[in-house]
Amino acid sequence: MKANGKTVNEILTNLPSDRVEPFNKLHDVIVKNLPKGFEPAISYGGLGYVVPHTIYPAGYHCKPSEPLPFAGIASQKNAINFYHMGIYADPKLLDWFVKEYPKHSKQKLDMGKSCVRFKKFDEIPYQLIGDLMQKISVEKWINIYESNLKK
Repeated sequence: MKANGKTVNEILTNLPSDRVEPFNKLHDVIVKNLPKGFEPAISYGGLGYVVPHTIYPAGYHCKPSEPLPFAGIASQKNAINFYHMGIYADPKLLDWFVKEYPKHSKQKLDMGKSCVRFKKFDEIPYQLIGDLMQKISVEKWINIYESNLKK
């Protein structure tokens, strides 16, 4: 599902009414805990948190005109989805997240490779997401990305 808007603010305001509060709260937690250098932006038509071209001019290898993605959120048909490339690219970070999740939510972890689906909006583990966002600096993310790209 493509985001409804062409700017970050348009996406945040053009949500189904039952998602406005949890989606905006999730965005606020992410931004509050986003390490220096990352920024909210439109990424692949959705709301992303990226390394801008001013820091990483090469951009994303699949589409260099796009900034290097790091995380994102999306309002999908049955869930609010949170994407974090660090838990996909760093097995230690994934292990930490999986172990911590039950301490923050009663819901079973519903996860793909980098995608965590929240179907019950009152069970979004905001504190855990904030903690996760602080785990990787821009420099560390670029190093992880480049080392995985070379494999």
